[in-house]
Amino acid sequence: MNPRLFVYGSLMSSARHPMGDRLRSEARLLGEASVQGRLYRVSWYPGLVDADEPDARVFGEVYLLADAERSFAWLDAYEGIVPGNPDCDEYTRAERCVRLASGPALTAWLYLYRGSVAGLPMVADGRWVQTLPARPR
Repeated sequence: MNPRLFVYGSLMSSARHPMGDRLRSEARLLGEASVQGRLYRVSWYPGLVDADEPDARVFGEVYLLADAERSFAWLDAYEGIVPGNPDCDEYTRAERCVRLASGPALTAWLYLYRGSVAGLPMVADGRWVQTLPARPR
């Protein structure tokens, strides 16, 4: 299994979220990166969707997971993926080509938003942490 993960929201180091802390305890940061796509504000969290336009980019970080199978078990649960019932999932895990800020392109897993983006505000610059809202306590 590909051990790389692209994150763009609450799991980023700058988001200071407990689940991001857990990720960093199990993975090594490879660097800042971007992926072709569009970013939307779903609630206090973002949703990434595929985009056809090559200049539509979402920015985040890529991590190398020490034990991908173990990490993806809790990451999938965190992202609301229900095993055996994909119709209930808000996100799906998919592999995409991401580009490290340092230049190289590589394949990494990421979480794509499955809901409708109609009426959701688009994050035009593709950088979630710039517009990070307060999350509910």
